[in-house]
Amino acid sequence: MFKKIIYFAAVFTFAVVVVGAFVRLTNAGLGCPDWPGCYGQLTPVHAAHDIAKAVAEQGGTHGPVSIQKAWHEMFHRYLAGTLGLLILCIAVMAWVQRARIQQSPWLASALLVLVMFQAALGMWTVTLLLKPVIVTLHLLGGMATLALLTWLALRQTQRSAPGAGAARLRPWAMLGLALLVAQIALGGWVSTNYAALACIDLPTCHGEWMPKMDFQHGFQLLRELGQTAAGDKLSYDALTAIHWTHRVGAVVVTSYLAWLAWCAARVAGLRAVAMAIAVLLVLQVSLGIGNILTGLKLAVAVAHNAGAALLLVALVVLNSALSPPSTRPKP
Repeated sequence: MFKKIIYFAAVFTFAVVVVGAFVRLTNAGLGCPDWPGCYGQLTPVHAAHDIAKAVAEQGGTHGPVSIQKAWHEMFHRYLAGTLGLLILCIAVMAWVQRARIQQSPWLASALLVLVMFQAALGMWTVTLLLKPVIVTLHLLGGMATLALLTWLALRQTQRSAPGAGAARLRPWAMLGLALLVAQIALGGWVSTNYAALACIDLPTCHGEWMPKMDFQHGFQLLRELGQTAAGDKLSYDALTAIHWTHRVGAVVVTSYLAWLAWCAARVAGLRAVAMAIAVLLVLQVSLGIGNILTGLKLAVAVAHNAGAALLLVALVVLNSALSPPSTRPKP
């Protein structure tokens, strides 16, 4: 049962991450402007009067509040709450059954602390009105939860050690995972600052390889959405800097992970995960280009977020396969 709950929680976390991306991309993050309920109610149905009043005050459903956006936001909260209960169950079982399962319960405990911090970030996302640094950290927290649950799930299976060359590849796989996390953070910064269409041509940006950019204000972390730290309106040059940096990061990370997949494919026992990384890289680059060509079509943008999550899982699997035998469960 312990293993089954972990496997289910890992898959469920992927769904929560994808739904979270959908909420962000449909601008539904303030569909219910309080937390954890919706105007103090359990469901948007019970808050229908308050939602209708807010829609009237904002002049129509084009604003941040609508009954549909409220449902999007609350559905994500219901899923996240369920995930929190699953992880609580995993942590309790890890401690109670630690002698039988012969694993340290500290990873499961770390997951519980992480999901509690995620809940706080979810609250601050709403109460601080979608402040970019908070929303980006919320995205990274979801990805971290997925990565740790994947690692915990992999610990439940005894696997054979990879072939010759695995030890030399280990630090490069760790670097690949770190680079991917950095690129996901950049992608989150693009999304939370609404900079995905700051450049609408390819492969150049505004017809130039080095367009006019404002890195200073674009990468100020402690500021409000759409504003500089001084309270001025965030310039288009700042949005261009954010978008351009993510593009450059995509080139660097794609090149490195392609090389890493090629190296892993040459090690016995790693060919399947190497192929998965290669396929996901092609898919992710295609979806990134598709975001530009389709004008950030919702289905393409959500798939791009899902692709990043799957690529993260693949890198965790690779690093787990390369981990020293002492980190594997006892038979």
